Amino acid sequence: MLFKDCLFCKIIKGQIPCCKVFENEKILAFKDINPVAKVHVLIIPKIHIENTGQRKHIDILGELLISAEDIAHKLNIFESGYRIIINRGKDAGQIIDHIHLHLIGGEPLNPIN
Repeated sequence: MLFKDCLFCKIIKGQIPCCKVFENEKILAFKDINPVAKVHVLIIPKIHIENTGQRKHIDILGELLISAEDIAHKLNIFESGYRIIINRGKDAGQIIDHIHLHLIGGEPLNPIN
C-alpha cells in the first residue's frame, strides 16, 4: 500500500525522479539529494511503513538491512566500512514518515559518542 502524499511513495511510483542504485521487488535504494558523506544512499521499502514499531513488517526490516550490505558491496564501501542509520521520530530528525535507512560511507566518518 502506498500513500498519495508521501514523497517516497511518489518516488516508488515514478512520479518523482531519483538516482537509483538498487531495486528489487521489495526495496528501492537511491542517492540522497543532500548527502552528508561521499556515499549517502536512502533504502526504502516499496510499501508504506511509517516507523519501526510495526512488528507485522519485521520481515521487510530484515530485507532493508540485507539490502544495505548488498549495496555497500556494490558501491565498494563494504571493506572500508559504512554506517546504517534509522531516524525514528521528530527528535531523531525523521522528516519523511516512510521508514528508510541511511547508508553512509565512502570516507572516514566521525564517531558517534
